[in-house]
This record gives sequence, structure tokens and C-alpha cells, in this order.
Amino acid sequence: MERESFRSRLGFLLVSAGCAIGIGNVWRFPYIAGKNGGGYFVLFYLICLLVMGVPVLTMELAVGRASRKSAILSYKKLEKPGQKWHIHGWFCLAGCYLLMMYYTTVTGWMVSYFGCFLTGAFTEGMTAEAVSGVFGTLLSSPGEMAIWTEIVVLLGFVVCSFGLRNGLERISKIMMLALLALIALLAVHSLTLPGAKEGMKFYLLPSVDSIRENGIGNLIVDAMNQAFFTLSLGIAAMEIFGSYMSEQHALAGEAVRICALDTLVALMAGTIIFPACFSFGVKPNQGASLIFETLPNVFVNMKGGRLWGTLFFLFMIFASFSTVLAVLENIISVCMDTFGWSRKKAALINGLLLAVLSLPCVLGFNVWSHVQLGGRGVLDMEDFAVSNLLLPIGSLVYLLFCVTKWGWGFDKYLAEANRGSGLKLSPKLKPYFQWVLPVLILLILVQGLLG
Repeated sequence: MERESFRSRLGFLLVSAGCAIGIGNVWRFPYIAGKNGGGYFVLFYLICLLVMGVPVLTMELAVGRASRKSAILSYKKLEKPGQKWHIHGWFCLAGCYLLMMYYTTVTGWMVSYFGCFLTGAFTEGMTAEAVSGVFGTLLSSPGEMAIWTEIVVLLGFVVCSFGLRNGLERISKIMMLALLALIALLAVHSLTLPGAKEGMKFYLLPSVDSIRENGIGNLIVDAMNQAFFTLSLGIAAMEIFGSYMSEQHALAGEAVRICALDTLVALMAGTIIFPACFSFGVKPNQGASLIFETLPNVFVNMKGGRLWGTLFFLFMIFASFSTVLAVLENIISVCMDTFGWSRKKAALINGLLLAVLSLPCVLGFNVWSHVQLGGRGVLDMEDFAVSNLLLPIGSLVYLLFCVTKWGWGFDKYLAEANRGSGLKLSPKLKPYFQWVLPVLILLILVQGLLG
């Protein structure tokens, strides 16, 4: 069977960026930036994205494009006889499942809040306690949460069942273009609020006080973490799109474009959130509660808040659902390649499987709230396994496979990365790729385990 391919380069870029753009950009980034005092964190984040994120992204894309296969078979095609690199492909599949087991629940929360603002459940002048109570009521309702979660799972597999071009690419292009329009509209509105100037100064102007308060070491490690995890590297979520892309363009340039789109959304999310928070005297370092408790409280006290809240959570749905679609496509593709299933069969079986596997996360907030491992609930356990183990370890495996003589090898990786027109990688980067990058990834892994 001929390998599917993207209809256009724009389709590839928007779908790939959509995979990277998720709640990490519009939820975690502003929170971490706020915690670290803005300015210098944003600067170090951009540097880390360039020196760490872009190189590893080119490696996933190179493995995909050179093999024209999904995770497991891509390793099998490129590894030397007798090698076992393909075992990591199974961990990639497990990582995609694990990510979707809680990401679909969080996306369901976005859908629920969009509905609350759209229907007027959040009203002007609500007390902070009443606003916070909406989230508490949602978490304590397993039936309601399960409905939203299963709707996300169903819609995701329905879209992917129509194929790469007619399903994933077509819907992702619409969502991503709408997302970019919404985020521009929301950012412009935030910049007109009375406290916008102070919010943007905190956000973008470097301040020595932030280094004094947080420590330069913690700030840099947080920036490395955010830059690295924002791209969803290490579980073949990006590799699959390499297997669909053309050979017309060199991978470094495509990786930079994907990172640029991803970063634009993260920076614009901060432009929405920081002015709004400063205008209403709220600090944007509230962690998990920032999106579902703090910001709704800002919206209900804002003129036209119902409209802006509705648009904000529509934007959040697009950001999170684009990642859901991309990861589900990876799961379906692995099953098609490895087991020889048709796309419809792979979508049906995996849809039923994930419909069941998503329920523990839903129940972890109510019926199974007593289930704890290391002080973590179900969602936190699943997120820890993906973010702190599978992503950094997986990225390290891709890196070692591409740049060492025991894997695919640096020369073959470089030839594939530089195939086509555009920005090329220099052979002089070999020592950096072989010795410095592995240490940086190990630092993230150790910090994540200790943190």
C-alpha cells in the first residue's frame, strides 16, 4: 500500500505545529513564566528551544522520513541486523496511549468550560467562591466528566478514520488557522485592559530580581524543561509526520518553522494572560487552578467577559484537540503498519480501547480519589510517567540512535536531515550532538525525577 502523504507543505507545518501546540503552551508556559518572574525565563526558554528542541525534532522527523514507517517499523528498517532499537517503538506506542488517557479528560474540561461561558453559566459579578465551585462540581461528577471525555475520544477517532488528508490534515488546518485568529483577537483585547502595561513589563522585561528570588539554576532548568516538553518529543508523535512529508525541504528549516509556530502561540498566550491578571490584581502563578479558577474569575469581572471567556475556551479546545488528533494518528498508524489493519479497523479498535482506558483518570477525581502512588492521584501519576520518564528517555534514545555508530549513525542522519532545499545542519555540530545534548537531556531527566 502506498504511503499516505500531506496534500501541502502548509498542511504538514500546521498539523505538526498542532501536535506541539497544546495545553503546555497556553497553560503551563504562562504559569512557569509567572513563577520565574517573566523576562529572563522567556529569554532562556527561546535559547533552549533553539539549541535543544530544534535538533531533537529534526532527528524524529529524519527517522520518519527515511523509513516511511511509524515508530516500531521505522527502527526496524534503519537499525543494523540483530539490533534491538525497535523495542523503543513499543514504548512510544505505550506513551501515546498513556498521554491520551489523561489528555482527553483535560480537553473535556475545556469543552465543559466553553459550554459554561457560551450558555451563561458564568455570570457577571459571580463571587470568587462561586467561580471556583464550578470546577469543584465538575471534578466531583464522574458522569459529566466521562461524557465530555468520551466525546473527545469519539470525535478524535472519527476525524482520523477519514485518512491523513481528508481527516487529520483538513480538520487540523481549519482548527489551527482559527486558533491563530482567536489568539490574535484575545491578545489585542488583553493589551487594551487598564493593567496591560504592567503585565507586559513583568512578562517580557528581564529583571535581576527574578534571578535573585528564584536562582539562576532553577530558572534555566525550568526553561530547559518547558522548551523540551512543549514539542512532545520522545514518543514518536512527531516522527509519524516525518514519514508523511516530502523530500523537497531540509528538516532543520521545517523544524524551525514548527518551533516558531509553537513559540508564537506560547508567547501570545502569555500576552493574553499576564495583562488580564495584572488588570484584576491576580498573580499568574496559580498552577493548575490558573485556567479553571483564576482566569474565569477575571472574565466574570470583565466587561463583555462572557464573550471573551467563550472565545478563550474555544481557543483552548483547538489547542488541546489538535494534539489529541496528532497523537491518535500516531496510534492508528502504528497499528496499520505493524498489524496490517485497515485505517477504519485501527480507529474502531483503538477508539473502544481508549474509551475504557480514559476512565481511570476521570474516576481519579471522585470515586477513586483515594488511589495514590507517591502522593500522586491518577492524572498526576499518568502525567509523571509521560513527562518525566517517557519523553526525556525517548528523546535520548532517538538522539543516540541518530548520532552514534551503534545506531543509525550521524552521517546517515545528517544526509537525511539535509535532503532538500533550505536550512542545512553543519557536520561540525557532531561533537555537540554526541556529547553535549545527551548531558542536557539527562539533566532534564534527573531534575524531573527529583522534582
